[in-house]
Amino acid sequence: AAIIKALEVKAEQIYADDITMNKRMGEYGAAVLPDAAVVLTHCNAGALATCGWGTALGVIRSAYAQGKLKMVYADETRPLLQGARLTAFELFEDGIPVTLITDNMAAWTMRTKGVNAVVVGADRIAANGDTANKIGTYGVALAAKAHGIPFYIAAPTSTFDFSIATGAQIPIEERKADEVRHFRSEQTAPEGVAVFNPAFDVTPAELITGIITEHGVLKAPYTESIKKLQALLKD
Repeated sequence: AAIIKALEVKAEQIYADDITMNKRMGEYGAAVLPDAAVVLTHCNAGALATCGWGTALGVIRSAYAQGKLKMVYADETRPLLQGARLTAFELFEDGIPVTLITDNMAAWTMRTKGVNAVVVGADRIAANGDTANKIGTYGVALAAKAHGIPFYIAAPTSTFDFSIATGAQIPIEERKADEVRHFRSEQTAPEGVAVFNPAFDVTPAELITGIITEHGVLKAPYTESIKKLQALLKD
């Protein structure tokens, strides 16, 4: 019984600490967004992925609370639709203005809808700032670069892997083919057709405007700013 109680207390502490950390990250992130921000995001980095506030969506929630947010465009995030099922749901339920788009609409949305910032989460960040995130993030970063739109990563320091030099060392999971051959239960492609289905991609550091953490916003050159972050965490 004592062990169970200790585990419960520890779990509640982790839960509270995560929300506190993400709210701090949200404040740093909201500060770099423009007034009347029109933000595009990809996949889900919100309350359903964390303990109740979010990383990328934490930045968006903080900006909304400060009256700085005009609209969020959420990519549906094929093939598992985390953006449609989770991000759009979270923002809609919170009363935050959100418009759902398919992934292949992102570049045109940037061009025609006044997008002035992109904020996404991260699954792993290398020592040079290369960042792995849900498949499709790299393409969003390229489109943002082409349109002169700042592209931000929001991630806690636990996401950094200081042991790997670049994103080339991050292994990329490939998932089953039927996720692409089918849309939910409906078959949408020829049975047996070859499929390439990576779950993640890696965005090169040179496409990233800033990495938002609970200790502030890291800027290029990332090799140096990430070294300083690592030293801070050791103190």
